[in-house]
Amino acid sequence: MRVVFFGTPQFAVPSLEQLLNHPEFEVVAVISQPDKRRGRGNQLTASPVKTVALAHQLPVWQPQRIKKDPETLEQLAALQADAFVVVAYGQILSQRILDMPRLGCVNGHGSILPRYRGAAPIQWCLYHGEAETGITTMLMDAGMDTGPMLLKATTPIGLLDTAQTLATQLAKLSADLLVETLLKLERQEVEPTPQDAEAATYAPLIQKQDYWLDWSRSAIALHNQIRSFFPNCVANFRDTALKIESTLPLGPAYWDLLPAEFQALEAEWSELSAQQLSPGSVVQIAKGLGPIVQTGDGLLLLRDVKLAGKRSQSGWDFANGARLEAGEVLGNGQEF
Repeated sequence: MRVVFFGTPQFAVPSLEQLLNHPEFEVVAVISQPDKRRGRGNQLTASPVKTVALAHQLPVWQPQRIKKDPETLEQLAALQADAFVVVAYGQILSQRILDMPRLGCVNGHGSILPRYRGAAPIQWCLYHGEAETGITTMLMDAGMDTGPMLLKATTPIGLLDTAQTLATQLAKLSADLLVETLLKLERQEVEPTPQDAEAATYAPLIQKQDYWLDWSRSAIALHNQIRSFFPNCVANFRDTALKIESTLPLGPAYWDLLPAEFQALEAEWSELSAQQLSPGSVVQIAKGLGPIVQTGDGLLLLRDVKLAGKRSQSGWDFANGARLEAGEVLGNGQEF
């Protein structure tokens, strides 16, 4: 099967590699977003997908706007591909492109559709505290993740999963499911299923305000926000930005889910939870672990943090270095 692969970030790499290593597929070209300037040197850097494609000596095309690039459109049509495979490419495909391949354009989307259509499904799924997520393959249409569904695969979400760890799991899941989907499409063993538009939810682009922590929210809501948007969530510490990179919600609902060293706090739970300070207040500095902060509902342990201009550090090291004491109040996130 002749395949053109569309993809850009690391999330798409396992899917490309799976196709390259499978005897049933021939990847004839790769389409990726243009190189971007990154890092302190502001050097032009290839996308992860482009890097893998070049290592396999594949032709790589990087149009600024694929819908408006006549040369790329002509090249795509000339390939006479059986399928276009799209994983986190980053541009909308026109109907002209969608109509080119014999089997259609197959997308691997990082959610259980029709929930979390859009640009950031993994992050918003975590943010809303879902118990599971997955990959849905679909035939693309002109809408935003609205095409008929083909296959699904699910995975549970653990309390300590972050957007990064979940993306790694889903990328592997996507690679396997795309291969299965393409083979079943070729054999006419899968029937496209329309999405229920009334059940759809959306996962929009992340805005800077989404990173701002509000201590009046519950401990589990803050924990979900922090792991969704790792490592960018920010609070206010002595009029300076304090990024909160890793947390643990505390309480009877979570003891069995926490690493062993944090379960020791269970013995102190009655005393800790009885204090009921104002949101953002440091209730206690747990020895060897870090600050425990009062939220609008429940307590949150700050496991890893990063002060503006400093390296990431454990909550315990931060508390010691800053001479943090119980009773001090952390402010809500804002623009610094």
